[in-house]
Amino acid sequence: MIKLFKSWRKKANAPEAAVTDLDNIPKHVAIIMDGNGRWARKLGLPRIVGHRNGMKAVKRATMAADELGISVLTLYAFSTENWKRPKEEVDYLMSLPQEFLALELEELIEKNVQVRMMGHTDELPSHTFAAMEEAIERTKQNTGLILNFALNYGSHREITETVRGIAAKVKTGELSPEDITEQLLGSSLLSGDLPDPDLLIRTGGELRLSNFMLWQTAYSELWFTDLYWPEFGRAQLVEAVAEYQRRTRRYGGLS
Repeated sequence: MIKLFKSWRKKANAPEAAVTDLDNIPKHVAIIMDGNGRWARKLGLPRIVGHRNGMKAVKRATMAADELGISVLTLYAFSTENWKRPKEEVDYLMSLPQEFLALELEELIEKNVQVRMMGHTDELPSHTFAAMEEAIERTKQNTGLILNFALNYGSHREITETVRGIAAKVKTGELSPEDITEQLLGSSLLSGDLPDPDLLIRTGGELRLSNFMLWQTAYSELWFTDLYWPEFGRAQLVEAVAEYQRRTRRYGGLS
């Protein structure tokens, strides 16, 4: 088991990889951006400095995904559990979408990137939601990379609310119990019009999913790195995609 875990984790001193098969690029890559605070602590800096540098890593990952031909990049920006953090840190995290989009939206438009948001909007501060709404509106006609921010997102809540909505339709007769299929449930999730992630990346050295896209990642390839999110860049995304290309996806069958 230890060897298995080690095979999933990529060290900072690993040799640079190369993407060799341009016909086997994952369509949808999802990233759990972990380690901002620990990166800052390692350098003796406040946690918010880590979050600010994490914002720069978002730009690097987005540009690299676009260059590689990835269709969808979903970034776990803030979970439903992150509200438990100190108010000062939460307030700063809620300011980052506004700050990031003020700096980068014009370039995202130029690069034909479509911005989306997946999460529960009712609890977001008005300035956070307004910044996301503007970016979504101004990029909705773009046809390139979909940059999907999971903001105030939690998979347990997503699935619960989806099931509740389906149950309401059964109660009114709009659906029968026999109509409830895996396809219906999957298409009713917040990411219902997107393909499931082919590749899930987590930075920061932890080996867990942290309530992120639990339904959608049932058959995603997993790639973990010890690098903290502010250290993540094009080389690491290339390495993850190269590892993805070395694997055989069986979906429960035989190769």
